[in-house]
Amino acid sequence: MANHDDTARRLLDEAGRTYADEAGIRLTDQPAPLYRLLVLSVLLSTRIKADIAVAAARELADAGMGTPKAMLEASWQDRVDALGRAHYKRYDESTATALGDGAQLLLDEYSGDLRELRNRADGDPKKIRELLTAFPRLGPVGADIFAREAQAVWPELRPALDRKTLDGARRVGLPADPAALTKLTSDDRLAELAAALVRVALDKKLADAVTG
Repeated sequence: MANHDDTARRLLDEAGRTYADEAGIRLTDQPAPLYRLLVLSVLLSTRIKADIAVAAARELADAGMGTPKAMLEASWQDRVDALGRAHYKRYDESTATALGDGAQLLLDEYSGDLRELRNRADGDPKKIRELLTAFPRLGPVGADIFAREAQAVWPELRPALDRKTLDGARRVGLPADPAALTKLTSDDRLAELAAALVRVALDKKLADAVTG
């Protein structure tokens, strides 16, 4: 256990930055940052490098598309251009459409506020994920991405440690078991732990830095 504790500490030190933080999102339980996290989750769901998806999320926000209303008011070409500036190329046109459709859905179903989705799920993490998959281009993988990050502000999602995080745990010699992993850090750092585990799952050099 001491070894696991040491590894978890090194993991958080080396790789424990959430993707939301990297995208410039100061995550709180408020409509705008939650929406930006939703957009980031959509962007991370495609087969594209995580750093490009993060850059695209920042670019959209910098271009003024940080709320569903603003996303919808922007033209399709505005969205395509913002994604292109971040080199989010192969999927830029279809993603621009999906983001517009998703913004419309959020406004229609939840008055633009993902906390309403949370309320509708009535504290059930499985239901939260299920409702999230109604957003275009946000399948189960994207819902897991959202949950990993949102557990920082929606405690009922904890522990959001999915298959990708368990792959990372195996890579650095930690137990591939959510219950065991939650014992290695405090509840309020589980989102950081989840992000770190994903990062080492995707990057062998980073994993070697943690274990070395």
